[in-house]
Amino acid sequence: MEPNTMWVDLLGSSVRYVDAKGIRTRVIEAGDGEPLIMMHGAGGHAEAYSRNVIPLSKHFHVYAIDLAGHGFSDNHATLFGTEATADHLIRFMDAEGIDSAYLAGESMGGATAVRVALDHPERVKKIVFITGAGLQMGEEADRLAAPGRAAFQRLTAAASGNLTRETVRERLAWLFVDPEVSITDELNEVRYQIYSMRAKMPPPPRPLEATPQGLGISITPETLRRIRCPFFFLWTDHNPSMPHQVAEMAHKEMPGSKYHLIHHAGHWPQYEQTEEFNRKVIGFLNE
Repeated sequence: MEPNTMWVDLLGSSVRYVDAKGIRTRVIEAGDGEPLIMMHGAGGHAEAYSRNVIPLSKHFHVYAIDLAGHGFSDNHATLFGTEATADHLIRFMDAEGIDSAYLAGESMGGATAVRVALDHPERVKKIVFITGAGLQMGEEADRLAAPGRAAFQRLTAAASGNLTRETVRERLAWLFVDPEVSITDELNEVRYQIYSMRAKMPPPPRPLEATPQGLGISITPETLRRIRCPFFFLWTDHNPSMPHQVAEMAHKEMPGSKYHLIHHAGHWPQYEQTEEFNRKVIGFLNE
């Protein structure tokens, strides 16, 4: 059977724009109760959670946002990397009157959640770190992560340097263990249209220095142990950027953290193994 379109999956949600203290921000929203803010990865957009917003909205007030410099949100005026996205998230929370929230971040979105928890611990209730970026667990971890990171950089450069539906599809394929099933024409077209729109915009500001991953944060064991909120490593057996062995190392370095491995999924478990993903997120946040 053909999968639902994104907007069948999102029936019952609203799409609106928020002035996040000067950053025009697109948000897909549904539900009430405790706020749960969901953040995509680098090059992503709010539709990364199109299969999760409505099921999770039965338990939480869900916001899936386009982070600064992504989707239909503005670039940050002065910052780049997680400095920009973390500052943007705080601006968004202030604009919406959210004192503190659950944060669920995939890849760069996870690194953003970590940065906010470090800089503004009172604003974060719990973190779901979904195939998160930025982990620095030593030489062996770097060796395990290097091939996937190189593929990501190559495919991203190809999609931005030669923007076609085919190069966008190749970039999307990196996200999935089963791209033939997961990449619908609709998903490819949504990303192609977003990339085409953003290619016409002025580039975002660049920092003088950045980490090798371009995130502006290195999440070491010492960094993780500074986080005081409950923390959940939600990983997959085929994550291309950071193999599950690295997440397991990080989990062991962070006393009290939770860890779960989703099978037959790549970088987007929320898309490939939706029911298991939603169940594990609800269980952790409701503990």
